[in-house]
Amino acid sequence: MNLAQVLAASTPLPDKAATYAEDTYVQETVDQLGAAGLDAVEFSRRYSLLLLKPDAIVARAVEPTLQWLQDNDFRVVAARICAVDRHLVRALWYFAWNIASPERRRLADLLTEISDALVLVVAGEPTALPTSVRLTAAKGPTDPGKRQPGELRYVLGRYSYLLNLVHSPDDPADVLREFAIYFDTDTRARVLREIGTGEDRGAEAAACAATLYSRTPARVFARSAATARLLADLGDVPADFDPDRDEDCALLLRRAWATGRAIDPWSAIVLGSQVLPMRNGGRRQTLPPVSAHDWLEARP
Repeated sequence: MNLAQVLAASTPLPDKAATYAEDTYVQETVDQLGAAGLDAVEFSRRYSLLLLKPDAIVARAVEPTLQWLQDNDFRVVAARICAVDRHLVRALWYFAWNIASPERRRLADLLTEISDALVLVVAGEPTALPTSVRLTAAKGPTDPGKRQPGELRYVLGRYSYLLNLVHSPDDPADVLREFAIYFDTDTRARVLREIGTGEDRGAEAAACAATLYSRTPARVFARSAATARLLADLGDVPADFDPDRDEDCALLLRRAWATGRAIDPWSAIVLGSQVLPMRNGGRRQTLPPVSAHDWLEARP
């Protein structure tokens, strides 16, 4: 099976399959799977990835995530601490980042400086849906107002559009791409060997979490606490400043950034994620997301 055929079987979107056929990350994963004697289509349907972002580390969300995975018939088969920076963010969300506002990009870059992340390789039981599609549906949407009880993001906390704690690939094509974004060639080889044993690696994921927690202090996600910290950092604010007015808080952040004032990054992220625009209006994602409905509708 050539790359075009692999991708046609890995996403319901023809434009996405054509785009990913030229993507270096996808090519790296498919080539390495082939060299290891593994079927890329089977691999990408059986496994998915779950990124616990720096905000998940701050929130101490790894253990509840591991419990949720177990309760929802997912198994952790590999776990790695992953260094994050602005380049990883843009690689992961390259085909969706065109709709992100400049403010969202700035806050996301600040978030990468808070902590490293944790990447889990997750296996699921065979169903009509690939593991990635089922996990993404069960994880819940980015918009906190649309999350439902039982979804992972609902369980972990409905903080804000930006501080959504976890990310997972939409479909098997994304699994192929993100596998090479998170892991270099040698790490991929080691991860594939671990996956091949079939062992549960939940304990290793918990150990990784303990390491990350030891490096990263827990912080609160409350807007009031973030505002109070920023006011203390800045000292001089207008007399008519109202901490409950989004416009006043947004102006506070913009002035601090424009003048190069030193402010607490975490507080800027928490407040900014609630008062600054997250999307560029009128633009459409370069490649649209894939839902469980999309996958099922595209199957013969």
